[in-house]
Amino acid sequence: MEHLPPPAEELALLDRELVQLDTRRVQLLNRRSWLLSVLQQQTAPLPPFPAHRAPQPAGRYSAPLRPGGPGRAAPPRSAQNVLLSLGGLLLIIAAIAFTLVSWGAMGIGGRSAVLAAVTVGALVAPAVLLKRGLSSTAEALAALALVLTVLDAYALHAVAAPGADGLVFAAVASAVLAMGWAGYGLALGRLRLPLPAAVVAGQLPLVLWAWAAGAPVLAFGWALLVTAAADGAVALWGKGLAVRVTAGAGAAVTGLLALLLGLVRSVSADGPLSAAGPGCLLLAGAAVALFGAWRARREFALVAGCLSGLAALAAVGGVLRTAVPQDWSVVAYLVCAVVLLAALRARVPRHAERGVLTAAGMVVAGAVLWALPPVAAVLLGPMSLLTDVWSGAPDGVRAAMGVSVPWSGMAASPVVLAVVAGVLGVAHRYGPARVAGTPGAPVTSGAGWRGAAAAGGLCLGWAALLVLPAALDAGYVPAVVVEMVLVAALLAVAVRGLSGAAAVSLSGVTVTAMVCALTGSAAVGVLSLAAEPATYAVFGTLLVLFVGAAVRSRVTVVRVVFACVAVLCGIVVASASGTSLGLAAYEGAPVVLAVPAVTVLLGFRLRGGPVGAAVELTGAFGAVIAVVMAVPDAPFLALVLALCGVLAAGTAVRPERRRIAGYLSAVLFVAATWVRLAASEVSVPEAYTLPVTVPALVVGVLRRRRDPAASSWTAYGPGLAATLVPSLLATWADPDWVRPLLLGLVALVITLAGARFRLQALLLLGGAVLALVALHELAPYVVQVAGALPRWLPPALAGVLLLVVGATYEQRLRDARRLRDALGRMR
Repeated sequence: MEHLPPPAEELALLDRELVQLDTRRVQLLNRRSWLLSVLQQQTAPLPPFPAHRAPQPAGRYSAPLRPGGPGRAAPPRSAQNVLLSLGGLLLIIAAIAFTLVSWGAMGIGGRSAVLAAVTVGALVAPAVLLKRGLSSTAEALAALALVLTVLDAYALHAVAAPGADGLVFAAVASAVLAMGWAGYGLALGRLRLPLPAAVVAGQLPLVLWAWAAGAPVLAFGWALLVTAAADGAVALWGKGLAVRVTAGAGAAVTGLLALLLGLVRSVSADGPLSAAGPGCLLLAGAAVALFGAWRARREFALVAGCLSGLAALAAVGGVLRTAVPQDWSVVAYLVCAVVLLAALRARVPRHAERGVLTAAGMVVAGAVLWALPPVAAVLLGPMSLLTDVWSGAPDGVRAAMGVSVPWSGMAASPVVLAVVAGVLGVAHRYGPARVAGTPGAPVTSGAGWRGAAAAGGLCLGWAALLVLPAALDAGYVPAVVVEMVLVAALLAVAVRGLSGAAAVSLSGVTVTAMVCALTGSAAVGVLSLAAEPATYAVFGTLLVLFVGAAVRSRVTVVRVVFACVAVLCGIVVASASGTSLGLAAYEGAPVVLAVPAVTVLLGFRLRGGPVGAAVELTGAFGAVIAVVMAVPDAPFLALVLALCGVLAAGTAVRPERRRIAGYLSAVLFVAATWVRLAASEVSVPEAYTLPVTVPALVVGVLRRRRDPAASSWTAYGPGLAATLVPSLLATWADPDWVRPLLLGLVALVITLAGARFRLQALLLLGGAVLALVALHELAPYVVQVAGALPRWLPPALAGVLLLVVGATYEQRLRDARRLRDALGRMR
């Protein structure tokens, strides 16, 4: 129950609440008046709030007061800054207009007096304003003063020295202004603009001087570099963040321009003496960048160190480049990068050292990319031989490549690859076992990057030896021998890491060796197709090598890969044998089946494992190739299908392969029978199929008696299909009515027998043949009826059928499921 006070007590309570509300309203109005007075006196000190008007808490009606709300005006300081900025901008525009437009209307005395008075006033006013705490106003007038000093310099040149060279005067004026602004900013330390402006002005004197003197390109580079060094000093030791950021940006721009000029001159030099000058500029730039990396923060030290390393490499490499043939220029830069990697032992900060190492790594990576096109030509070039097999061994290996590669300019490619491979090998051998991470991070093992170095060295070393015969324009036979030796060596490396009893995983070196071996075997295999003896020698050797590697390795996936490659090599050898015997392609198809026969025998030896399954599948691929080869000739196709059926039947002897191989053998035998009958133009196939069907059905009956669980497809499927399918094909080509009638009756009997004895094979085979025979017989009448019906009737009937099926969809779905279950319960 809720308690209600008496009316008199409740009235008194309401009166007290109303009094409190009125008091609170008065307090809020007083507070509002005070805040308005504060907004009107922006720069004056805040007046104290009257003590007798201080807001007091009002019980549960009190709330925290906020100085502003969503509708509050902009802060006074922001409004002040906007007004001062606009005022300073208008004054600057007025000064420029006065100097350019109204200058000529006054005499020399008046001009000097006006500019001097305004400039001195603009320079002195910020000091007075800063003493009074008006920093924003002082900043605006200081900006005006800086612009006026520039206008003073322009006016001085126009009046006092009109004949002086403009570039020389600009160089001197920019230097004077830079020093004057710097002194002014240091004197008035609370101003933020003069010192950054002095840094910006300091970028011009040396460059303008070089321009005025007509100096060469290198002189411009030195001017830019000295400016960059001065900027770097200011960025390291300057006063204030704005000054350091401005100086750092200037150092980056001028330094990069100086190094770019030196690089252009170094690359275009035609002798050691002409390359020495740009080299000195680049070395000086490298020293400046390295000093900056030494003293800079971590994020900038890495970039500066990288830039220092690149400049040093460009300097020394540019001189060495002029002493070697043009095709070996990359080698010169690569040697410099390798020396830098080996000689980097100075006590420099870690991030600077990483930057220099990154620069050397970039040069090494660029050299490797330059050397890769010949490797791609050696690997992919022989693909043109696939369309011209056994056309004869060429005189040189370059003739077998089939691609246009400027080999004369690629003689240094194997040298580059070999040098980089050696560097990676040394890094793997002598690199530290533990590598320190970033400051504060734990020390980690270096096994990961050492393994990557070993794998990369192995890959590049193989690529160097692979491209060497083409680079030397060696003969065809030596090139094939070299590639075969490389494949054997790579397989040995891969097997060495996989032959131990504890080898259960793949290392980076092992994977690299496997990939290179497979790639090299494909390349040399295609290359060997140019000559018949080379084909047998190469693929025979590859067959032996991969068989041995598969036997020696202990990792399953590696054994599977090597075994499959060995089977493919055997297929190539078998295919080539038929061609060597002078057989046509279809005549050589039975010879190819020798390889699947061997894989079937190996399946018995390797049963129960993934290697055996992989070998059998690869052998089945060989059987498919044999079938495709025999397609042009029907008798040979029938023979090949029958032989494939024999191989499938042999495989079906094994219990784990019986289900799939048994069905496959039946299909192959039946297909062989059909092809043979079609090839012999037999018009009464029953005379040949019935003698096969009857014994097959007897064997099926005996099998079912011995093993009631055996499938009807295994027992009766091959025998029934041997007669029903050829008869069905003959029926569709027979215009008479006797064969369709007899075949339909036989199919009806088989269908009824399948339904009676619950045999799936009989029911489905008989039903399918019966339906097709009925369709064949009714087709002419259906065509006649369809021609006599109106055109709108078939679509209407189809629509009605769809409506009926849709209305009874759930029932039809249940019927289909029951039919599927009934068929599944049949044998």
